[in-house]
Amino acid sequence: MPEPTSKGHLNPGDAGVSFDRFELGPGLGELVRHVWVVRWNLAEGEIRPQRVLSYPAFNVVVQAGGAVLAGPDPRVSVTELRGSGWGVGVLFRPAAGTLLAIDPPRGLVGKVVPFRGAPTRRITALLEHDGSRHELVAALRQWLGPLGAAVDESGVLVNRVARAAESEADIVRAADLADRVGIGLRSLERLTREFIGVTPKWLIECRRLQEAATRLHAHPSTALSPLAAELGYADYAHFARRYTAIVGESPRATAKAAERRPSGEAEG
Repeated sequence: MPEPTSKGHLNPGDAGVSFDRFELGPGLGELVRHVWVVRWNLAEGEIRPQRVLSYPAFNVVVQAGGAVLAGPDPRVSVTELRGSGWGVGVLFRPAAGTLLAIDPPRGLVGKVVPFRGAPTRRITALLEHDGSRHELVAALRQWLGPLGAAVDESGVLVNRVARAAESEADIVRAADLADRVGIGLRSLERLTREFIGVTPKWLIECRRLQEAATRLHAHPSTALSPLAAELGYADYAHFARRYTAIVGESPRATAKAAERRPSGEAEG
């Protein structure tokens, strides 16, 4: 099975920061997208900002100090890494929204709250004592198995909606998405609000902006106007406004920053 990749991490390949991503195997595909493990070891005084445009779903993140539940965020989030450390994240499918969230999912959009349901002590012991990936998978499967069994038909449907919005480039409007999955526009809006807390429009725009940011990071010479047209924007000006509002810098700034990236750093 190929290793999962992520377009949510907008500046992968930083020196001193390593990511590992993997799936959890049979029975959890409608609950969990993948697990990510980050480790970093930086020289004194070094800072590595990690910019993420999150997928429209929830993450549970475990670190030595405990666990948090991160809701979908319609803006780029920045985490500054210093010194050395680790983190383990479970990126859930949209179906998990009503199973994980204490509050309705819409109340957690853009928020991070403490989470007490994860096996934090066991994960911490594995990460701090060089436990194997196999042991980590076993711990996560034991925790998540009951939740996976609780995914219902509505959960499967919202997952299908998210997959279509993410993978089908010809879907550029909410009405296109509703037609593709075979439900009415109002039903689609209720479904995404209930499980994820965001609009169908955001599912589509998230895909487009993730694609733009990761493309410009990996290939900074990409022509911007053709990229805007490829992603379904009316013109470059519209694309640039939306990109700047969400990512926090212009497409040209992202490209220039990628050009200045040290040659020893890996492309994402």
